[in-house]
Amino acid sequence: MSEKATEARHGKAEGLDRLPPMEILALLAKGQQAASHAVDAAIPEISKAADLVATSLRAGRKLIYAGAGSAGLMAAADAMELPGTYGISPERITILLAGGLPQIADIPGGPEDDAELGERDAAVIEAGDCVLCVSASGTTPYTLAVAETARRHGASVVAIANNPGAPLFRDADAAILLATPPEVIAGSTRMGAGTAQKIAFNMLSTLAAIKLGHVHDGHMVNLRADNEKLRIRAARMVADIVAVPSDEARIWVDAADGSVKVAVLLAAGVEHAEEARAMLAENGGLLRTALEEIQLKKSSMKRA
Repeated sequence: MSEKATEARHGKAEGLDRLPPMEILALLAKGQQAASHAVDAAIPEISKAADLVATSLRAGRKLIYAGAGSAGLMAAADAMELPGTYGISPERITILLAGGLPQIADIPGGPEDDAELGERDAAVIEAGDCVLCVSASGTTPYTLAVAETARRHGASVVAIANNPGAPLFRDADAAILLATPPEVIAGSTRMGAGTAQKIAFNMLSTLAAIKLGHVHDGHMVNLRADNEKLRIRAARMVADIVAVPSDEARIWVDAADGSVKVAVLLAAGVEHAEEARAMLAENGGLLRTALEEIQLKKSSMKRA
């Protein structure tokens, strides 16, 4: 057995290729489900990591995702969802994937062993940035080099790995250990380890978005409504938050140029979109605080 948990052989893998398809799939499903539970023990460090992400973005700094192979793809998937889901500017997000994002369905293995490439790619990192470094083994030279360079540049480092005691955790500001069990297909860390990484990224970025005021009562109120489907979704959010008919909500969304937060404030009584934007700026982008300010003004006017 390998000393790395991510390379260990699964106890029920003997004769796997001779089992009926339904039994193989059942075993694979159980492997994914077992891996998902690894996230529970990591919640305190995920919370710490979300604070680091929110602090950097709030200060106008960059959020950088770094990794290689399948772990790097998990990171890239999370990064690419943030602008559309939470309205985070693409210019504030950087993806460092060993060898670059592939144009075809093939990820070369060589670049992940290239520490010098990691150091060169990490040259974009600046003080105050937050760097999320992920590696199933926690020993990938490319990712280790990015983390080390990030620390030298004064960035905060979040390390995500699936092996206890991984070198990637060394000196990390937040160390997210996802102690997944052996893979049904030994060493195929795109499976259980990747599942746990994806869940952790989902949790981390969502909590950071909540801290930044991009979520209100479970609604992603900072989404970029740049197509008809999303404008319909935006109108549903406005209708739910302010309790107005959906057709009226759509009018406010159009008046707000697709901004859910601005549309909500317009529906709540703010006269102009510019006034709504100014109110949000004054309240740190927090919709709830802005709505409370409106309610307070209305109450004061009634008492007067």
